[in-house]
Amino acid sequence: MADGVPTETGPLPGSTLDDIDTVGNRGTLVIKDRAVERIAASAALQVPGVVRHTGNLSLLTGRELPRADVTTGGRAVAVNLFIAAEWPYDAAALTRRVHDAVARHLHDYTGLHVTELNVLVAATPQAREDEPAEQSVPVEYLESDIVAHTESRARIPVVQPLPPLATPAAAPAAALIAIGALGLSFVAARELLIVRGTYAGAPWLRNAFEWFGRLHWEPWIGPVAAVLVLLGAALLFAAIKPRRRTHLPLRVSGPVDTVWMRRTDVARMCSARASALPGVRTARTVVDRRRAVVRIVADPEVPVAELTATVRAEVEPNLSLLADPLPLIVKITPAETRANAVGGTRR
Repeated sequence: MADGVPTETGPLPGSTLDDIDTVGNRGTLVIKDRAVERIAASAALQVPGVVRHTGNLSLLTGRELPRADVTTGGRAVAVNLFIAAEWPYDAAALTRRVHDAVARHLHDYTGLHVTELNVLVAATPQAREDEPAEQSVPVEYLESDIVAHTESRARIPVVQPLPPLATPAAAPAAALIAIGALGLSFVAARELLIVRGTYAGAPWLRNAFEWFGRLHWEPWIGPVAAVLVLLGAALLFAAIKPRRRTHLPLRVSGPVDTVWMRRTDVARMCSARASALPGVRTARTVVDRRRAVVRIVADPEVPVAELTATVRAEVEPNLSLLADPLPLIVKITPAETRANAVGGTRR
């Protein structure tokens, strides 16, 4: 905006309105990217659940949340928006409201069409009781928005994500080979400096190859060759060995598995649930590929059959969260029997 521009203008003396290029005399309006970023951040801050956040690093960089990075071209804009959402929150509903609010504000204030809007929740601060809640403006939805979102769209192909896998068996060997390659490159560079006369010293590679060239058949060559063949076969097997799965998929509403859980975490969840039952002193769970085994040390006065049914009723719902529920095996040992067994072993 320029200062000193009159609100009403008239024709110059000696000219008429037809002689004036009214479009050319209007000037041009240039909207900087910084202004678009401010509008996007302000629009996101008006969405319920989005709060202003300033962390320790933000104090040094001067970049607080929410903030936006925009790329404009013609009458379109692409926005990367970083926000802070107050915990707890519904991520899907929150991002949809942020998308609608930012797109609406940018179109109303700048006339730009949002072609891409990426929302990243960079912080999830807890609500503070001593801080007054900021006034939030609810997002209004028009009938055109509802119609647009209910229209049929082209089906997007679903790609099966890769499940979590263990570290490759060839990783230690690859690290050793990489270290050996670095050492060999150092020796080769040293040999090059010696050949060019830059460094004075005894060559290692030339002497080593000359020593190998003078060798004849020795008894130790056969065993060393056999060991090297076995080592090469082991490295080849480690390179092609399939990586084992370390996590179990959970039951989700989508067509593909997107959430996994470690077997250790499943076992801890089952043990925690079983340990909270009355009459249970200790509970330990082992989860393998085929089953889940819960070993319980119970009070001697508790009926084993009744406790087994109770443990199954409490633990099996946890296993039903898995996409492929594992069979549950409950093994109960009375405390007196376990104490006698331990005492007999000691004697």
